[in-house]
Amino acid sequence: MIHLKTPRELALMREAGRIVGEVLDVLREASKPGVATQELDTIAEDIIRGHGAIPAFKGYGAARNRPAFPGTICASINDEVVHGIPGPRVLKDGDILSIDVGASLKGWFADAAVTVPVGRISPEAARLIRVCRESLERGVRAVRPGVNLVDVACAVQQHAESNGCSVVREFVGHGIGSQMHEEPTIPNYVFPKYPHVELAPGMTLAIEPMVNQGGYEVRVKANGWTVLTRDGKLSAHFEHTVAVTEEGHDVLTLP
Repeated sequence: MIHLKTPRELALMREAGRIVGEVLDVLREASKPGVATQELDTIAEDIIRGHGAIPAFKGYGAARNRPAFPGTICASINDEVVHGIPGPRVLKDGDILSIDVGASLKGWFADAAVTVPVGRISPEAARLIRVCRESLERGVRAVRPGVNLVDVACAVQQHAESNGCSVVREFVGHGIGSQMHEEPTIPNYVFPKYPHVELAPGMTLAIEPMVNQGGYEVRVKANGWTVLTRDGKLSAHFEHTVAVTEEGHDVLTLP
């Protein structure tokens, strides 16, 4: 069941989204060679709690027969697609880092992600980041009342694949609101039984393409969380929380 948010609920989500956007802005600048991902996690938690909000990821999964996620952010490096666990690993010149952040404020959630270069990166890595960011932008631009959700996926997939990249199948976007994960699920690729969902004002969507340099196949590390590309090639991840409005859409996770 998809819950259509009221103007008051959307305003609360926008408050949470601004916090998430601020965290990503700060971490984008802080992601430099020699910095450990745990340092970034501490910065994120301090900002979120400083605004009276709660880190949405910390402890997530404890009731789902898997280890509780220990971090405030997901910090995924190079071939790590999503759900990288922050820790002592130090960023190196040439790495790319995907940072995923969620926050809850007054019971309402927002979620966003960016992939950032660390120092000087290769032209191939820079191109992957650009293509993934543009894929998200095209998906967001497709959001408006009366559009089918599959059109959002089509916009994402077409751009990624036309640029020689692939879109991860096993991990997808999601509805968001009073819970981190709500209906509908939002695959970033088109397939025959894609969920038939007509977008309507009040829907709130976490659109998050994960785009790989090589094939779309992935595997999960023994820690139960971190997802890697199966072929060891680079992956990028961008995400925004987006509200469907009467006029089109509103991106809620901007600082």
